[in-house]
Amino acid sequence: MKRFKTILAVALVFPLFIYAQEDNDNIVKSEVKLERAAFESTALIDNQTNVLNTKGTLEMVMNHRFDLVNSDNSLIGIYGAANIRIALTYAVHDRVTVGFGTTKDNRLQDFNLKGAILRQTRENEMPVSVTYYGNFTIDARKKENFNLIQDRYSFFNQLIIARRFSPKVSFHVAPSISHYNLVDKNMENDMIAISAGGRVKISPQTSIIAEYSQPITSSEDNNLEPEPGVSLGVEFSTGSHAFQIFVTNYKGIVQQKNFMYNQNKFFDGDFMIGFNITRLWHL
Repeated sequence: MKRFKTILAVALVFPLFIYAQEDNDNIVKSEVKLERAAFESTALIDNQTNVLNTKGTLEMVMNHRFDLVNSDNSLIGIYGAANIRIALTYAVHDRVTVGFGTTKDNRLQDFNLKGAILRQTRENEMPVSVTYYGNFTIDARKKENFNLIQDRYSFFNQLIIARRFSPKVSFHVAPSISHYNLVDKNMENDMIAISAGGRVKISPQTSIIAEYSQPITSSEDNNLEPEPGVSLGVEFSTGSHAFQIFVTNYKGIVQQKNFMYNQNKFFDGDFMIGFNITRLWHL
């Protein structure tokens, strides 16, 4: 009789357990709906965004900055000295990309890493995305410019905190720290800065984009204080292309170069026309 009661109890409870397990599985599955990336491209003018390409994607990037628009006899900077960077990045995982870029000015060679730490969800269980971006850069000019090989090295680390407020409006804020092994004697080796940027879509393929970057660390010599970065432009994007055209007072392209050494005053007319082009291949 006892055995019969035990079997009967198991028979009654087991279906309830199976139902509860299936219900829990459905709840777990419903919690992994991630929000779309806040931006269309991996960069918003001069700073990175929270966008990470899917695993196996190869991205080619071309950054171009003309000369200052107020340069003499240069047709708003188009005929003047330009700075160019060409780079490739590869997504080794849906949440991790690695890359390499080469820049004309100072022959900068940057090795970079980008990874998603937190990702915004559609139901706001996680209200923002948090992404890390960093690089290690080598100044490849002739050796007479340096006493030691490590004098060529600089580093950049940034956290990108982004939110997609709606399909048309996105915003991010990005604290960062730049480090140069070799600087002027009146400068600090480290520069703390904070950047903010946003995008407003005005059509399915077109957006207004803007950025502001504020250096925080001070130098002993006021003449060496870097100027804030101001950028404003338009972005055109499709599934595998993005094209940005803008005005900016940042010419260095590599972030630590801009944050540490920019002397262009945007509101005094020291700005230039620039563009960024990205192309994706899904390998």
